[in-house]
Amino acid sequence: MMTPYDWQEGIAHRAQYIESRIVGGSPVLALSINEGILAGSFRRQARKLFEIYDRLIYAGIGLQSDVESLRVASIEFAHREGFQRSEQDVTIQRVVTAMSQPIKNAFANFNSAPFVAKALFMEVCDSVEDDRYYCLDYDGDYVNDRRWSWLGGTREIGDKLSASVQKDFQPDMGIEATLAFVEASLKQVQPETKRREPEPLVFEAALLERSKKGDRRFKPLAGFSD
Repeated sequence: MMTPYDWQEGIAHRAQYIESRIVGGSPVLALSINEGILAGSFRRQARKLFEIYDRLIYAGIGLQSDVESLRVASIEFAHREGFQRSEQDVTIQRVVTAMSQPIKNAFANFNSAPFVAKALFMEVCDSVEDDRYYCLDYDGDYVNDRRWSWLGGTREIGDKLSASVQKDFQPDMGIEATLAFVEASLKQVQPETKRREPEPLVFEAALLERSKKGDRRFKPLAGFSD
């Protein structure tokens, strides 16, 4: 029979295992500018940034199969909500809440494998002040941010990015200047790889445009040619 102490110890071990797998993941930085939400990250193979609905984008770090599973589940939920309800009902909070429960269940159930992934969901709104960011953790908990957010394997990465954003970023910088700022900021916090012959890093970035009627809002800016 499992005691409360055994359960807590088991949860702690699962958390340590997941964090050890995520710590080397390339961070993601997303910023609200006048033109929309600009998000960027470095990658070696698989893409990091994805559109999941008209106003929503997604980024993930961790085990690639879990990152992909969460992306697919998010897309399916968003489109089902849009079909059964309306496009206006497909909000970032509804998507994250729906994704949170199965992740929480998997983390707490010792008979199943936990999700080895963290995710950042972003929703562009009418103004910089209204843009929404939700960070979904591997245990199913999530926090929300405004104006900007990040995703990474350690708290230290967030502290460094926060210092950089507070010092040098302004929402009226424009797309090109913000793109350069994101790339430079992420280079400073890129974890070292333990591979003997690592694949070259590719900078990937996209803009989720603020007010665009008729066309897609998701605009690749860098790293999508392959």
